[in-house]
Amino acid sequence: MHHTLSINHLSKSFGALTVFDDISLGVKNHEFVSIIGPSGCGKSTLFHILSGIENATSGEIVLEQKKIKDRKGKFGYMPQEASLLPWKTVLENVMLGPLLSGTAKKFAKEKATELLEKFSLQNFADNYPSTLSGGMQQRVALLRTVLFHPSFLLLDEPFGSLDALTRQEAQLWLAAICKTFQSSVLFITHDIQEAILLSDRIYVLSQRPAKVIAEVTVELPRPRNLLDLRMGRRHLRCLALHADLSALGGQHYFAAMACLDCRLRRHLLRRQRRAKDRGGRRPLSGPGTWA
Repeated sequence: MHHTLSINHLSKSFGALTVFDDISLGVKNHEFVSIIGPSGCGKSTLFHILSGIENATSGEIVLEQKKIKDRKGKFGYMPQEASLLPWKTVLENVMLGPLLSGTAKKFAKEKATELLEKFSLQNFADNYPSTLSGGMQQRVALLRTVLFHPSFLLLDEPFGSLDALTRQEAQLWLAAICKTFQSSVLFITHDIQEAILLSDRIYVLSQRPAKVIAEVTVELPRPRNLLDLRMGRRHLRCLALHADLSALGGQHYFAAMACLDCRLRRHLLRRQRRAKDRGGRRPLSGPGTWA
Protein backbone atom coordinates (compact mmCIF):
# COMPACT_ATOMS: atom_id res chain seq x y z
CA MET A 1 0.00 0.00 0.00
CA HIS A 2 1.44 3.40 -0.96
CA HIS A 3 1.82 6.20 1.58
CA THR A 4 -0.99 8.75 1.66
CA LEU A 5 1.56 11.16 3.13
CA SER A 6 5.31 11.01 2.51
CA ILE A 7 7.75 13.37 4.21
CA ASN A 8 11.05 13.15 2.36
CA HIS A 9 14.38 14.43 3.75
CA LEU A 10 12.74 17.35 5.57
CA SER A 11 14.94 19.79 7.49
CA LYS A 12 14.12 22.96 9.42
CA SER A 13 16.41 25.62 10.84
CA PHE A 14 15.78 28.93 12.57
CA GLY A 15 18.92 30.87 11.81
CA ALA A 16 21.85 28.90 13.27
CA LEU A 17 19.52 26.58 15.20
CA THR A 18 18.72 23.32 13.39
CA VAL A 19 15.49 21.90 14.82
CA PHE A 20 15.39 18.68 12.80
CA ASP A 21 17.54 17.33 10.03
CA ASP A 22 16.76 14.99 7.12
CA ILE A 23 13.54 13.53 8.53
CA SER A 24 11.68 11.03 6.36
CA LEU A 25 8.47 9.27 7.37
CA GLY A 26 5.14 8.22 5.91
CA VAL A 27 1.51 7.48 6.72
CA LYS A 28 -0.54 4.95 4.76
CA ASN A 29 -4.23 5.19 4.00
CA HIS A 30 -6.36 4.73 7.18
CA GLU A 31 -3.20 4.27 9.26
CA PHE A 32 -2.59 5.66 12.74
CA VAL A 33 1.05 6.72 13.14
CA SER A 34 2.52 8.24 16.31
CA ILE A 35 5.66 10.31 16.80
CA ILE A 36 7.42 10.24 20.17
CA GLY A 37 10.57 12.02 21.21
CA PRO A 38 12.04 14.42 23.77
CA SER A 39 10.65 17.91 24.29
CA GLY A 40 12.10 20.52 21.97
CA CYS A 41 13.04 18.10 19.17
CA GLY A 42 10.70 19.76 16.64
CA LYS A 43 7.57 17.59 16.69
CA SER A 44 5.20 20.56 16.80
CA THR A 45 7.33 22.44 14.27
CA LEU A 46 6.89 19.50 11.90
CA PHE A 47 3.11 19.88 12.22
CA HIS A 48 3.40 23.63 11.63
CA ILE A 49 5.16 22.85 8.37
CA LEU A 50 2.61 20.24 7.33
CA SER A 51 -0.28 22.62 8.03
CA GLY A 52 1.33 25.52 6.17
CA ILE A 53 2.12 27.72 9.19
CA GLU A 54 5.88 27.35 8.62
CA ASN A 55 8.02 26.42 5.63
CA ALA A 56 10.72 23.78 5.64
CA THR A 57 14.34 24.70 5.01
CA SER A 58 14.69 21.73 2.65
CA GLY A 59 12.94 18.53 1.66
CA GLU A 60 9.54 17.74 0.20
CA ILE A 61 6.02 16.76 1.28
CA VAL A 62 4.05 14.37 -0.92
CA LEU A 63 0.30 13.92 -0.42
CA GLU A 64 -1.58 11.30 -2.46
CA GLN A 65 1.54 10.86 -4.62
CA LYS A 66 1.65 14.58 -5.51
CA LYS A 67 4.27 16.99 -4.23
CA ILE A 68 2.50 19.86 -2.47
CA LYS A 69 3.70 23.39 -1.72
CA ASP A 70 0.42 25.02 -0.70
CA ARG A 71 -0.49 22.90 2.33
CA LYS A 72 -3.19 25.04 3.94
CA GLY A 73 -6.45 23.15 4.23
CA LYS A 74 -4.92 19.80 3.27
CA PHE A 75 -5.10 18.40 6.82
CA GLY A 76 -7.29 18.65 9.88
CA TYR A 77 -4.83 20.10 12.42
CA MET A 78 -5.48 20.14 16.17
CA PRO A 79 -2.82 21.86 18.34
CA GLN A 80 -2.14 21.03 21.99
CA GLU A 81 -4.72 23.48 23.32
CA ALA A 82 -8.41 23.17 22.47
CA SER A 83 -8.47 26.83 21.27
CA LEU A 84 -12.26 27.03 21.22
CA LEU A 85 -13.74 30.48 20.59
CA PRO A 86 -15.22 31.48 23.97
CA TRP A 87 -17.98 33.65 22.48
CA LYS A 88 -19.33 30.78 20.35
CA THR A 89 -21.36 27.77 21.47
CA VAL A 90 -20.23 24.18 21.09
CA LEU A 91 -22.31 23.85 17.91
CA GLU A 92 -20.90 27.08 16.46
CA ASN A 93 -17.34 26.02 17.27
CA VAL A 94 -17.79 22.66 15.52
CA MET A 95 -19.31 24.46 12.52
CA LEU A 96 -16.13 26.52 12.03
CA GLY A 97 -14.35 23.82 10.04
CA PRO A 98 -16.81 23.48 7.16
CA LEU A 99 -17.52 27.24 7.20
CA LEU A 100 -13.83 28.01 6.69
CA SER A 101 -13.69 25.52 3.82
CA GLY A 102 -16.55 27.33 2.06
CA THR A 103 -19.57 25.23 3.06
CA ALA A 104 -22.87 27.12 3.28
CA LYS A 105 -23.95 27.89 6.86
CA LYS A 106 -27.10 25.75 6.59
CA PHE A 107 -25.19 22.65 5.53
CA ALA A 108 -22.38 23.34 8.03
CA LYS A 109 -24.95 23.40 10.83
CA GLU A 110 -26.52 20.15 9.61
CA LYS A 111 -23.14 18.42 9.50
CA ALA A 112 -22.12 19.70 12.94
CA THR A 113 -25.46 18.72 14.52
CA GLU A 114 -25.23 15.24 13.02
CA LEU A 115 -21.69 14.80 14.34
CA LEU A 116 -22.59 15.98 17.84
CA GLU A 117 -25.46 13.48 17.93
CA LYS A 118 -23.29 10.67 16.61
CA PHE A 119 -20.81 11.13 19.43
CA SER A 120 -23.34 11.90 22.19
CA LEU A 121 -22.56 15.60 22.61
CA GLN A 122 -25.91 16.94 21.39
CA ASN A 123 -26.95 17.94 24.92
CA PHE A 124 -24.02 20.39 25.04
CA ALA A 125 -24.67 22.02 21.65
CA ASP A 126 -25.78 25.34 23.16
CA ASN A 127 -23.15 25.43 25.91
CA TYR A 128 -20.22 27.83 25.84
CA PRO A 129 -16.65 26.52 26.29
CA SER A 130 -16.29 28.06 29.75
CA THR A 131 -19.01 25.71 31.06
CA LEU A 132 -17.21 22.55 29.83
CA SER A 133 -14.59 20.41 31.53
CA GLY A 134 -11.11 20.17 30.00
CA GLY A 135 -11.88 16.73 28.60
CA MET A 136 -15.12 17.91 27.03
CA GLN A 137 -13.39 20.92 25.47
CA GLN A 138 -10.84 18.59 23.87
CA ARG A 139 -13.63 16.44 22.45
CA VAL A 140 -15.33 19.46 20.93
CA ALA A 141 -12.04 20.65 19.43
CA LEU A 142 -11.43 17.18 18.01
CA LEU A 143 -14.87 17.08 16.37
CA ARG A 144 -14.22 20.53 14.89
CA THR A 145 -10.95 19.20 13.43
CA VAL A 146 -12.64 16.05 12.09
CA LEU A 147 -15.42 18.03 10.43
CA PHE A 148 -12.87 20.30 8.75
CA HIS A 149 -10.87 17.44 7.20
CA PRO A 150 -11.85 13.93 8.34
CA SER A 151 -9.64 11.99 5.93
CA PHE A 152 -6.28 13.13 7.42
CA LEU A 153 -5.74 14.39 10.97
CA LEU A 154 -2.67 15.99 12.56
CA LEU A 155 -3.09 15.71 16.34
CA ASP A 156 -0.46 17.38 18.53
CA GLU A 157 -0.69 15.91 22.05
CA PRO A 158 -4.45 16.48 22.23
CA PHE A 159 -4.76 14.79 25.64
CA GLY A 160 -1.55 15.98 27.28
CA SER A 161 -3.32 18.31 29.73
CA LEU A 162 -5.97 15.81 30.88
CA ASP A 163 -5.96 13.77 34.08
CA ALA A 164 -5.27 10.04 33.76
CA LEU A 165 -8.88 8.81 33.84
CA THR A 166 -10.20 11.45 31.44
CA ARG A 167 -7.24 10.81 29.17
CA GLN A 168 -7.98 7.08 28.97
CA GLU A 169 -11.60 7.78 28.05
CA ALA A 170 -10.52 10.31 25.42
CA GLN A 171 -8.05 7.85 23.87
CA LEU A 172 -10.74 5.23 23.30
CA TRP A 173 -13.11 7.94 22.06
CA LEU A 174 -10.49 9.02 19.52
CA ALA A 175 -10.00 5.43 18.37
CA ALA A 176 -13.76 5.17 17.76
CA ILE A 177 -13.77 8.40 15.72
CA CYS A 178 -10.86 7.26 13.56
CA LYS A 179 -12.59 3.95 12.91
CA THR A 180 -15.86 5.68 12.00
CA PHE A 181 -14.26 8.10 9.52
CA GLN A 182 -11.46 5.78 8.35
CA SER A 183 -9.05 8.63 9.01
CA SER A 184 -5.32 8.63 8.42
CA VAL A 185 -3.68 10.08 11.54
CA LEU A 186 -0.30 11.51 12.46
CA PHE A 187 -0.22 11.83 16.25
CA ILE A 188 2.32 13.43 18.60
CA THR A 189 2.63 12.09 22.15
CA HIS A 190 5.10 11.76 25.01
CA ASP A 191 3.17 8.81 26.41
CA ILE A 192 4.55 5.45 25.26
CA GLN A 193 1.50 3.52 26.47
CA GLU A 194 -0.77 5.91 24.57
CA ALA A 195 1.28 5.38 21.42
CA ILE A 196 1.07 1.60 21.78
CA LEU A 197 -2.68 1.67 22.46
CA LEU A 198 -3.57 3.81 19.43
CA SER A 199 -0.91 3.26 16.79
CA ASP A 200 -0.20 0.99 13.86
CA ARG A 201 3.37 2.32 13.70
CA ILE A 202 5.52 4.58 15.87
CA TYR A 203 8.41 6.82 14.82
CA VAL A 204 10.99 7.66 17.51
CA LEU A 205 12.89 10.95 17.21
CA SER A 206 16.23 11.83 18.79
CA GLN A 207 17.24 14.95 20.66
CA ARG A 208 17.58 18.18 18.64
CA PRO A 209 18.58 18.35 15.85
CA ALA A 210 16.05 15.56 15.56
CA LYS A 211 16.44 12.54 13.35
CA VAL A 212 14.30 9.42 13.04
CA ILE A 213 16.17 6.85 15.14
CA ALA A 214 13.60 4.06 14.88
CA GLU A 215 10.36 2.96 13.27
CA VAL A 216 8.38 0.42 15.33
CA THR A 217 5.38 -1.58 14.13
CA VAL A 218 2.73 -2.28 16.79
CA GLU A 219 1.73 -5.87 16.06
CA LEU A 220 -1.08 -6.04 18.60
CA PRO A 221 -4.51 -7.05 17.24
CA ARG A 222 -7.41 -4.62 17.20
CA PRO A 223 -9.70 -3.66 18.78
CA ARG A 224 -7.49 -2.80 21.74
CA ASN A 225 -8.33 -1.59 25.20
CA LEU A 226 -6.32 -0.74 28.29
CA LEU A 227 -7.21 -3.99 30.05
CA ASP A 228 -5.88 -6.02 27.11
CA LEU A 229 -2.56 -4.21 27.31
CA ARG A 230 -2.26 -4.78 31.07
CA MET A 231 -3.23 -8.44 31.22
CA GLY A 232 -2.66 -11.68 29.37
CA ARG A 233 -0.51 -12.39 26.35
CA ARG A 234 -1.08 -8.91 24.96
CA HIS A 235 0.38 -7.51 28.18
CA LEU A 236 3.62 -9.46 27.72
CA ARG A 237 3.90 -8.28 24.11
CA CYS A 238 3.09 -4.73 25.19
CA LEU A 239 5.84 -4.83 27.84
CA ALA A 240 8.38 -6.03 25.28
CA LEU A 241 7.38 -3.24 22.90
CA HIS A 242 7.45 -0.73 25.76
CA ALA A 243 10.99 -1.82 26.61
CA ASP A 244 12.13 -1.49 23.00
CA LEU A 245 10.72 2.03 22.74
CA SER A 246 12.13 3.02 26.14
CA ALA A 247 15.64 1.82 25.41
CA LEU A 248 16.02 3.09 21.83
CA GLY A 249 19.09 5.19 21.34
CA GLY A 250 19.85 5.36 25.07
CA GLN A 251 18.14 8.76 25.15
CA HIS A 252 17.87 10.45 28.56
CA TYR A 253 14.20 11.09 27.76
CA PHE A 254 13.45 7.36 27.94
CA ALA A 255 15.40 6.61 31.14
CA ALA A 256 12.41 6.80 33.51
CA MET A 257 10.32 4.62 31.21
CA ALA A 258 13.08 2.01 31.00
CA CYS A 259 13.33 1.96 34.82
CA LEU A 260 9.57 1.40 35.14
CA ASP A 261 9.72 -1.35 32.57
CA CYS A 262 12.49 -3.13 34.49
CA ARG A 263 10.33 -3.15 37.62
CA LEU A 264 7.42 -4.59 35.66
CA ARG A 265 9.64 -7.29 34.17
CA ARG A 266 10.94 -8.26 37.62
CA HIS A 267 7.34 -8.50 38.82
CA LEU A 268 6.50 -10.82 35.91
CA LEU A 269 9.50 -13.04 36.61
CA ARG A 270 8.55 -13.35 40.29
CA ARG A 271 5.03 -14.42 39.38
CA GLN A 272 6.34 -16.95 36.86
CA ARG A 273 8.72 -18.44 39.46
CA ARG A 274 5.87 -18.74 41.98
CA ALA A 275 3.77 -20.50 39.35
CA LYS A 276 6.62 -22.95 38.68
CA ASP A 277 6.96 -23.61 42.42
CA ARG A 278 3.27 -24.56 42.50
CA GLY A 279 3.97 -27.38 40.06
CA GLY A 280 3.54 -25.57 36.77
CA ARG A 281 -0.01 -24.42 37.43
CA ARG A 282 -1.01 -21.16 35.78
CA PRO A 283 -0.83 -18.10 38.04
CA LEU A 284 -3.98 -16.36 39.13
CA SER A 285 -5.39 -13.87 36.65
CA GLY A 286 -4.45 -10.26 37.17
CA PRO A 287 -2.12 -7.52 35.93
CA GLY A 288 1.20 -8.91 34.81
CA THR A 289 -0.06 -12.42 34.07
CA TRP A 290 -0.63 -14.31 30.83
CA ALA A 291 -4.13 -15.52 31.81
